[in-house]
Amino acid sequence: MSLATTEQHGAKAHSDGGWDDTSRVPVQTRSERFTSVDPAEFPAVTGLEVDWKLTPVAQVRDLIDGELDGSGYDLAPQLAEGGTIEWITRADPRVGSAGSPEDKASANAWSSFDTALAITITGDAPVALGFDRSGFGSAPKAAHTVITAKTNSTGHIVLRSTGPANLVENIEIVVEDGAQLTVVSLQEWDDDAHHLASHFAQVGRDATLTHIVVTLGGRVVRVNPSLHLSGEGSDGAMYGLYFADAGQHLEQRVYLHHQAANTKGRVNYKGALQGTGARTVWVGDVLIGREASGTDSYEQNRNLVLSEGTRADSIPNLEIETGDILGAGHASATGRFDDEQLFYLQARGISEAEARRLVVIGFLAEIVQKIGDPALEEYLQGRIESELSGAGS
Repeated sequence: MSLATTEQHGAKAHSDGGWDDTSRVPVQTRSERFTSVDPAEFPAVTGLEVDWKLTPVAQVRDLIDGELDGSGYDLAPQLAEGGTIEWITRADPRVGSAGSPEDKASANAWSSFDTALAITITGDAPVALGFDRSGFGSAPKAAHTVITAKTNSTGHIVLRSTGPANLVENIEIVVEDGAQLTVVSLQEWDDDAHHLASHFAQVGRDATLTHIVVTLGGRVVRVNPSLHLSGEGSDGAMYGLYFADAGQHLEQRVYLHHQAANTKGRVNYKGALQGTGARTVWVGDVLIGREASGTDSYEQNRNLVLSEGTRADSIPNLEIETGDILGAGHASATGRFDDEQLFYLQARGISEAEARRLVVIGFLAEIVQKIGDPALEEYLQGRIESELSGAGS
């Protein structure tokens, strides 16, 4: 019996199936991900996908592919000269100016909102605006926000979200040439709230965006900020602070794309976890494109574990498509209290409980101090202390 064959060993469809189909080519880089505003163009989410496998999909299923209420919500703005707000239709050219959905939940929200909140910063003088958002209710809801900092303007915007929510939303941020903008997204939801958010940002020539995400409340909160340094000489900083209590799932998926030459990017997220079932997820993607010569980039994530029964996933990714850069790097660390720090403080007469409090406050203070609003920074320090005492939401 002859065993001779002309078929090359292994040159056939994989046992998983479908790999003989040449149209199924895996995504090679972060920038190649499929985007669409139509949720029907995305495959069904099973929870096994790389972008969903760390998310409790069953708890947010209605936001991913269910019917959503796209009507308005309660908004308490704190306005100042040089800043305007208005409600616009999806036909307005500002909608879609910063990006497009990369997942089914984001596309579901995009296709469901009735009107979008448009916030615009103009003029040469610095403008500070605050927005308290509430009244979302427990029914599945969609929302859309467009923030624009006009050429050479300077602005500081705080979006504070409270109360009950079952919300999926998209927030677009456009920083035009020479503008400087800080956007703070503060999640202080009720304990049983669910919130999925995608933030898209475009930063123009010689412009600067500081993007800060603070998450303290909610049952499941997943915020995905994507920042594109599309103008030469642009600067982007992405900061995050989160504190997960028992049963909370707080997730951040960060994307920083250096598209133009001579751009600078910094990513720094810090979290603390306490209580059985406290779970955090941080995924950081940085892409330095072929045209991004002279790039200076660094990303890091740090997590402080305060008790047993918690889990922190931390995954930094760095892609570099050009060798002509100033520098790039990433780091990730998750650990318990530093025994040497505690010993140092206790040796000076400080009780163990107070020493632990000081260590946590100091650990998270680096992010709080980036906010640039003394009153809000003081408030957040108090909220962190409440979380530590078990009194936080």
